[in-house]
Amino acid sequence: MKSKNKIHFEVSERKLLLRICDVVFVLVALYFVGTFLDLEYLKGLTFNFYYAFVFAIYLNIIGTVFEMYNLQIASNQYQVLKSSILTASVTVLFYLLTPIFSAQLPNNRFQILLFYFTFLFALLAWRFFYVKFLASNRFLQNVVLICDRDQVEELIIGLESSDPHYRIIAYVNSEPDKSDNIGFHFVKHLKVDDLLNFATDNKLFEIVIATQKTEDLTVELYQKLLYLLESGTTIREYTQVYEYKTQRIPVQYITRDFYKFFPFNRINNNQLYLLIVKIIEIFISVIGLLFAAILIPIILLINVFGNKGKLFYTQERVGKNGKTFQIFKFRTMIENAEKEGAMFSKQNDYRITPFGRFLRKTRIDEIPQFINILKGDMAVIGPRPERPFFVKEIAEIMPFYETRHVIKPGLTGWAQVNYSYGESIEDSLIKLQYDLYYIKHRSVFLDLNIAIKTISTVLFYKGQ
Repeated sequence: MKSKNKIHFEVSERKLLLRICDVVFVLVALYFVGTFLDLEYLKGLTFNFYYAFVFAIYLNIIGTVFEMYNLQIASNQYQVLKSSILTASVTVLFYLLTPIFSAQLPNNRFQILLFYFTFLFALLAWRFFYVKFLASNRFLQNVVLICDRDQVEELIIGLESSDPHYRIIAYVNSEPDKSDNIGFHFVKHLKVDDLLNFATDNKLFEIVIATQKTEDLTVELYQKLLYLLESGTTIREYTQVYEYKTQRIPVQYITRDFYKFFPFNRINNNQLYLLIVKIIEIFISVIGLLFAAILIPIILLINVFGNKGKLFYTQERVGKNGKTFQIFKFRTMIENAEKEGAMFSKQNDYRITPFGRFLRKTRIDEIPQFINILKGDMAVIGPRPERPFFVKEIAEIMPFYETRHVIKPGLTGWAQVNYSYGESIEDSLIKLQYDLYYIKHRSVFLDLNIAIKTISTVLFYKGQ
C-alpha cells in the first residue's frame, strides 16, 4: 500500500538531509572553484579533512541559529534567501576569524571574496532546488485520520501546523451512531467501506487513530485496519504522532493512562549529568554577571529617562518541588503596574515602558537571574518559573500543570524557544506541553539545541 513513486522522510530525516547536503554542496563548489582557479586557500579547505570538518561544524551550528533547519522556513523561498545570506555571512566570518581552528588566512582578498560568494551561491542553489523540486512534491505525506467527527478540525490543525508536508487528505468518523454526511472543509469524509480502495488509490503514508474511545471502532473498521496493517500500511496512535511531530506532550488527550506518557527521562536524576550541568551553569552565570556589571551603568542611565523607577525588580515565583523563591529582573514596567491585581503580560501591554520593551525583546531584563542560578533557585535551561497566583489558577484547570515543578525552572527553555510569550490560559497549555516534552526527553543534545535556539531568539528580537 505504500507509495513506490515518492520519497518519504520523517521530520528528523529531512533535517538530516538538509544538514548533509548543505555541507556537501558548498564543499563541492569550493573544491571546483579552488581547483579551476588554482586557489590555495579554497583547495586547502576542501582537501584537508580537519579544516573541512571544522567548516561543516560552523555551518551546521550557525545554520541552526538562523533557522536553516526549520522545515517551515526551509520550504519558503523568501525565508530561505534571508536565512542563507545570514548563515553564509556569519559562517565565513567565524571561519576567517578563528585561524586557530581553521585554515590560515590567504594572502589576498580576492580568495576571501570568492570563498564567500561561492559558499553563498552554492547554498542558495541547493536550497532553491529543495524548495522547488523536493519540498513541494517529493516529501508530501498523505494521511487518513480516524477520529470523532467533532475532533477533526482540532486534530488536523495540531498535526499539519507542525509539518508542511504532512497532509490529512481524509478522515473516517469513528462514531457510527452520528451522521456521516459532513466533511471538514477540503478534507474528504471517508466511509468505512471505501477505506481499502482509497488507501490503494492515494498511496497513504500512514493511518492515524485519534479516537479516545477504542470501543467505538466497529468490527468492520477493525478488520479493514488489520488488513491494511498486514499489507504494509503504517498505523499509529495520534498522541505518538503528535508528540513526534510537534515535540510537545498532548496533555489534552491524556486521562487515566497518564503514566504511559510520563516515563520521565532518568537523566533527570543522573548525578553525573546534574554535576556537569551545575559546573557549566556556574561558569555561564559568572560570565553573565560580569556582562551585567558592564551593562548596569548604561541601563541605569537610560532607566532614569526611560523607566523612571527602580532598576531591579523582584517577584515571587514557584520553583522545584513547588517551593517559592524571589526572582531578580531588570524592571520593564511602570511602577504600580499591578495595582488592579495580577494579570498576564500581553502584546503591546500599556504597562511596559518603551525601554522596558527593548529589554524584553533582547532578553537583557533576564540577566539578573544568573544570581538565582548561583543561589540554586533556577537552572539555565528548564521550564520558566511562574507566579504562585497563576500556578494555582492554571493547575485547577489543567491536569499535570504542576508536573513541570519536578525539575528546577530555567532562564530559558524548550517552550521559550518554540512558542511566543504566554498571554492566556490557552497559551499556558501549549507551553506546558513543551515543558513536559523537555522533562520527558531531557538530554545534553536537547539542552544544546535550546541554547542554540535561544541565540536565534535574541538575534531575531523574538522576546517579549
